[in-house]
Amino acid sequence: MIVIVDYGVGNLTSIQNMLKKGGTTSLISGKEADILSASKILLPGMGHFDNCMQRFNASGLRSTIEKKVFTDKTPLLGICVGLQMFMESSEEGNEAGLGWMAGKTVRFKPEQMNHSLKIPHMGWQEVKAVKQSALWKGLEGSRFYFAHSFYVQPASVSDTLLMADYGYTIAVGLEKDNILGVQFHPEKSHRFGMQMLQNFANNY
Repeated sequence: MIVIVDYGVGNLTSIQNMLKKGGTTSLISGKEADILSASKILLPGMGHFDNCMQRFNASGLRSTIEKKVFTDKTPLLGICVGLQMFMESSEEGNEAGLGWMAGKTVRFKPEQMNHSLKIPHMGWQEVKAVKQSALWKGLEGSRFYFAHSFYVQPASVSDTLLMADYGYTIAVGLEKDNILGVQFHPEKSHRFGMQMLQNFANNY
């Protein structure tokens, strides 16, 4: 069973509905027992980085999820701020990140961008994979929906899975062992988002 972690943040029902459209059953839960029995975990996130980290830490689920991820090697997919939380820190706030991957979350740099580009970055953008991954099966040349002012900057190039161009090239997807994350919103990305969620459900 895929468990969508409920710690009070994110488009939980929208994610569940997109999975359902693709034929996958999932459970929205903030209960330790459900997470312990999960075959895969979805970690959503939306809004301010500090708020997401504070709520996640206050949920009491962090140690359980870290056991699942690092000891049991359960596949986990972070979405939007759920991805940004993987990093050690964020320029959006003062809270420490999860530190699951080395690196930080940084804000867009307007001085390096075309002045016609707005921040936050909102709308559809083509995404390209920079390494092979089961998450990206059948998705070459696809477009996804974004809504963000910050992006991840991993310390190791090998952790980067997906890139997009918005003023300059940024990482929009990471994959390290059983930990995956995307900056865009698959639940808002129509058939492309459904395909990506099904790839996660079926290929990990």
